[in-house]
Amino acid sequence: MTAQTEPVQAPDLLYSEAEDDLRSAVRSLLGDRADAPTVIAAIESDTSYDLRLWESLAAGIGAAGLLVPEKLGGQGATHREAAVVLEELGRSVAPAPYLTSSVVATEILLALGAGNGPAAELLGELAAGRRIAVLALPFATPAADGEGTFTGALDRTVPGVADAAAADVLLVPTAEGLYAVETGGTGVGVEPLVPLDLTRPLATVTLAGATGTRLADAGPAAQAVTRGLLAGAGLLASEQLGLAEWCLTETVRYTRERHQFNRPVGSFQSLKHRMAELWLEVVSARAAARNAADALATGSPDAPLAVAVAQAYCSRVAVHAAEECVQLHGGIGMTWEHPAHLYLKRAKADSIAYGTAGRHRETVAELMELPAP
Repeated sequence: MTAQTEPVQAPDLLYSEAEDDLRSAVRSLLGDRADAPTVIAAIESDTSYDLRLWESLAAGIGAAGLLVPEKLGGQGATHREAAVVLEELGRSVAPAPYLTSSVVATEILLALGAGNGPAAELLGELAAGRRIAVLALPFATPAADGEGTFTGALDRTVPGVADAAAADVLLVPTAEGLYAVETGGTGVGVEPLVPLDLTRPLATVTLAGATGTRLADAGPAAQAVTRGLLAGAGLLASEQLGLAEWCLTETVRYTRERHQFNRPVGSFQSLKHRMAELWLEVVSARAAARNAADALATGSPDAPLAVAVAQAYCSRVAVHAAEECVQLHGGIGMTWEHPAHLYLKRAKADSIAYGTAGRHRETVAELMELPAP
């Protein structure tokens, strides 16, 4: 006799009515507060973050607390809803610390089982949008390397920390455990860098004689950080999806309006083929991103595999879509005033965030016990 196994539930890749309503609300807000001229003006200023936009997104819409249970002050939603928010943030490339604070840092605190104490208090403040927390690790750290970051002491220098300049609290992994360190405290330095993607600022964090609140010992904290990085990588695919969709939509629109030889340039067969190929890639990217979000939301044991597949694929699609957007817009696509360059830079930066596509392919091979790619 063969052992009977429970049927595997197919992932739900469709959007619910509630998710569509959330999308409409976020898109309307970003359309009013983060259109292309506004984003370009923001990255040219000394303060790239619009605090009013963040307050409206985090607290007004309640997006910051989507992953947090209602009993802890959140909305009690799932990664599926958070993925919708990130799709819209990808479509607008709006400077907002949503991925780093409302997903990664929040997921870490949730993984610690924050029922009370300082972790629960911080989680409630993040959910309400009153504070911003980021993980003090380089933005390129893959989830598979999360446990290896728990070495050394609280005094350290960490390069390339995303959104550190906007953070109120740093989550710092050490050999003793995970600490919450106030960015305004003594011995804490945050030096902004000049990144490729100006819509997601990076900074070097220096801790010298800093003090913090220990949230957990090294063992459980390492597992929590790994879970947070996994959620970040999985939902980053949704941001890449939104970015690619915007690039495809705008490229199709422009090639319909732009005329040469008395006909729309989009009517030329070579361009039709390029855009048709890109459309197929974007549709496939949507399936991969939604599968990763659904796996995280349902706590599927296949979540690490779904996330690795989504990142390995969506990273390439986002870069390709942005490159095609710049090229098929012709000369205007090369100008600073047109937002195409923002999408190309965000796509390039995202392609190495939370692990490169190559690193994720290695993870796929390891999980499926295949030869290394």
